[in-house]
Amino acid sequence: WEQRMCAELRRGRSAGRRHSIVVIAEGATDRQQQPITAQYVADTITESLHEDTRVTILGHIQRGGSPTAYDRTLASRMGVAAIDALMDEQRSIMIGIVNDEIVHVPFTKAIKDDKPVNERLLGVLQMLSI
Repeated sequence: WEQRMCAELRRGRSAGRRHSIVVIAEGATDRQQQPITAQYVADTITESLHEDTRVTILGHIQRGGSPTAYDRTLASRMGVAAIDALMDEQRSIMIGIVNDEIVHVPFTKAIKDDKPVNERLLGVLQMLSI
């Protein structure tokens, strides 16, 4: 799988793609049932292709700390939605969640629709901060 992955990444570079996203499912294993970790994949890419890599774990981004069951489910839902959007050739969108439903939001709308800061919550933050 390492050789196929690296070959696919090389093919993308040859086609002019400057960036790639590699998604690793939690609990992924190779044919010998050895775990495939995000860091292992990043190290493989760095060593084989001499490319800089970044590992991002969605659950940690969503709320910080160790992922909960909800985080893992949400990350899976959003990951599937992102892949579906790519397969549908959708570009310049973000995947979000509104009322527990996955939504696709154009970047232009996401940037334009800034929400005001909740002054009451800001006050609570100031009271609790050191």
